[in-house]
Order: sequence, then structure tokens, then C-alpha cells
Amino acid sequence: MAGVRNWRGVAASVLRAAGLGVTRITPGAVLVTRAATIERHGLGGGAALVTGSGVTSARWFDLERRLSAYVSQQHLAEVLRRYRVNCVLDVGANRGQYARRLRRIGFEGHIVSFEPVLATFADLQEAAAADPRWTAYPYALGREETTASMNVVPGTLSSLLPATEFGAARYARLREPAAEEVQVRRLDGILDEVLADVPDPRPYLKLDTQGFDLEAFAGLGDRVSEIVAMQSEVSVLEIYAGMPPMMQAVAAYEAAGFEITALFPVSREAETGRVLEFDCVMVRAAARAPVTNLIRPA
Repeated sequence: MAGVRNWRGVAASVLRAAGLGVTRITPGAVLVTRAATIERHGLGGGAALVTGSGVTSARWFDLERRLSAYVSQQHLAEVLRRYRVNCVLDVGANRGQYARRLRRIGFEGHIVSFEPVLATFADLQEAAAADPRWTAYPYALGREETTASMNVVPGTLSSLLPATEFGAARYARLREPAAEEVQVRRLDGILDEVLADVPDPRPYLKLDTQGFDLEAFAGLGDRVSEIVAMQSEVSVLEIYAGMPPMMQAVAAYEAAGFEITALFPVSREAETGRVLEFDCVMVRAAARAPVTNLIRPA
């Protein structure tokens, strides 16, 4: 053991002599940086954020984005555990990125994903087929049972709403969308069907519909009271025409009995630092329940 410690000491000395920063983070782990000076910020629970003097203001937003992605996943895991969620309604699922993230943080309950774009839904359905607790439906969700024209673009920005001038200037792919007719369903009309395999359902509603979240939420009607927690992508800057501003969306969710637990930046302008959208995580406080093992320890 002493030989191992000596070897580590020699290695650390060599790295420092080469102008690198070497800091012991935990027993058996060190951080090596190009910066000669680093700062370690304790976050509690054995976690720490370590930054070097090379983290300039120009690089801060990127570091913040990475840290926020980690913190938001841990926050989600705690909300799912604390509210004993056993089903997640994944609205605006795209190819299933969010569902796979749920599995990575240890969620073992049922996932119901909705994605109306046919080519994207085919990828989603293939991903879900390998998971017996994951089902997928080719619907958009809204306040009316209807069909509508979807503005389809590559990636994750397809929307039932047209892009604003600001949105098209920021995202070139929004300038020439392809039109695709999609089926729009009310969530209250299909909730029993999609939760049929979930005993005593305690649903978490995730909304990411590129500006249509409030319309999808309205389709719950009186059954909104069955949702124990939720998250919605709320807008600060208008990317799509007619998308509700953040305060309007939050007010609607609060009127339905939800309260904010966290806001995480989704996207921002690098030049100005302005946030475009937040992921707003909310809970129905009265629905809090004893924790379970639906989320495995990481």
C-alpha cells in the first residue's frame, strides 16, 4: 500500500512539474487541469464542483449548461422518488431521448411516450420495443380531438406552431418546414387506455411540444387532479408564433394546483446570455408520498 502511495506521489510531482494542476478530490481520485490554480466548491452529500482559473467568462455558460444537465437529472430523480411516481407521460417524445434518460437515473416505472411525426415515431417505437414498461403512441396532444398540420424539421424542433421571425433567424431549419398531417388527441380521452397496465397510477406529466405545452395540458380537463408532478418547457423568448409566455404558462399550472420546485435553462443566446426557455419542474405538494425503490441508487 505504501508503494502505491509513493507511486501516486511521484506521478503527481511529475504532472505538477509539467505545469499541470493536480488536486485530490476523493481517496483514489485526482483532478488534473491545465490551470495551475483550481477551486473546489463543496456541494454537500459528497459532491463537489471543481473549476480551474482557465474557466473564463467566455466558457462559463458551457460549464453552467453541463452542470445544469447533471443537477436537473438528480432533481428529477428525487421528485420521482418523493412523489412515488410509477408512470411518466412523455409528451413530445421525439426519438425517446427523455425516456432513456429516465432509465439512466434508475426509474423503473412505466413510460408512455407520444410523438406524432411518423418517421420520428418509427424510431421511437423501435426504441420502446426493447423495454416492456415503455409504450409509444403516434399522437400529438391538444385541447381538441382533431387533425392538424405539423411543421416538420430535422432534429427536435418540429411544432404545430409556425416559427417567429426570431425563431427562424436563430434556427435555420425552421425556415422551410415540411407539412405533415397529424392526429391530435385530448389526454383525458385516452388516459385510461395508456395507464391500463399501471396499478394505482401516480403519473408524472412531461411536456416538451415546442410551444404547444399549454394546449396539451388543457386536454387533461378535470383529470389534471390525477397528475402528482409535472414539467413543462416554458418560454422566455418567442421561438414559435402563439406560444404562451412563461408567466402565463406557470399561472395556468399553478391554478391547477402545481407549485414550482426548480427552473433549469434549456437554451440561451451565447452572445447576450439571455435564456430562451426553462424546464419548469412542478409538484402537487399534497400528493407527496413515502419514498419507494422505483428509483435505484445511482
